[in-house]
Amino acid sequence: MFAARGVAVSFSVFVIVYTMLSLAVCLVWRCVWRCSQHRPARWIAHLLFALRMSPLVAAAAVTAAVTVPSFLLLEPRGIDEPVGTIPLVLSACGVSLGIFGVLNVGMAVRRASRAISLWTRAAQPVQASADFPVLRIPRTAPAMVAAGIVRPLILLSEAAESALTAGELEAALHHEVAHVRQHDNLKKLLLRLLAFPGMGGLEAAWVEASEMAADDSAVSTPSEALDLAAALIKLSRLAPACSTADLTAALVHSHGAASAMNARIERLIAWSQRRNQRPRQYSPWYGLAAAAATVAIFSVTYNQLLVHVHIATEWLVR
Repeated sequence: MFAARGVAVSFSVFVIVYTMLSLAVCLVWRCVWRCSQHRPARWIAHLLFALRMSPLVAAAAVTAAVTVPSFLLLEPRGIDEPVGTIPLVLSACGVSLGIFGVLNVGMAVRRASRAISLWTRAAQPVQASADFPVLRIPRTAPAMVAAGIVRPLILLSEAAESALTAGELEAALHHEVAHVRQHDNLKKLLLRLLAFPGMGGLEAAWVEASEMAADDSAVSTPSEALDLAAALIKLSRLAPACSTADLTAALVHSHGAASAMNARIERLIAWSQRRNQRPRQYSPWYGLAAAAATVAIFSVTYNQLLVHVHIATEWLVR
């Protein structure tokens, strides 16, 4: 019974913290996103993804670092106390949330595997300057896509290769390489695992920011920016109805609105005015100092924190 109570309390606290923080993120992310529009696209993409992942990280940290130790150290083992209804319901919700996430990931991986297998039939390797394998596929759509997580590769359709000039093709390949280096397909897999109602807008904003970040990584001069803008226009006309599979990053896809594509093109055309400005670099010592201060405060207040958490979980169990 002691172990059952411990599991029920741990799951209950995890679900409570995860749900409350997820609701808070749903309420504040738009304000944070609007206030960060002056920042580089890569910075915005990192911020939005961190916001999306923060409920899971915080809930796991609170459960592992506070809830479990407080229960193991302060809960009497000799008391045969039954588990209340609330912990059982919350535990069931936590288990259901985990099962749903795992199933969602499994379906996404299965769909992506089937699509990539279909796309790569009769594919041929292409000699390109990319750091990852590039395969030519005998299809019109997808025109160009970065696929895979463990062994990433870039797929290039014959129609896209014929439509693009050498400079446009090079810029488009650099865009896909940027997606691979930023592990965007792995991030999409994590988003499938953490499915939560009301997060669709935040995830769509992250996808848009990650596309702009890949655009910025792909070009370093105004001429390269114009080449990538031309590639976007040509490929959007080549296969305007193309929809890519889960866990893939395409140069042109149908998930975003036309306004997002227009915004990307306008940013690239205006490259000569805004240039490729490097974000302000901060010393890593600031982060180390903040981490050290957090650890020090946590160490001083840890015992009292365990007592308060145990009192709260006692009320929860009853």
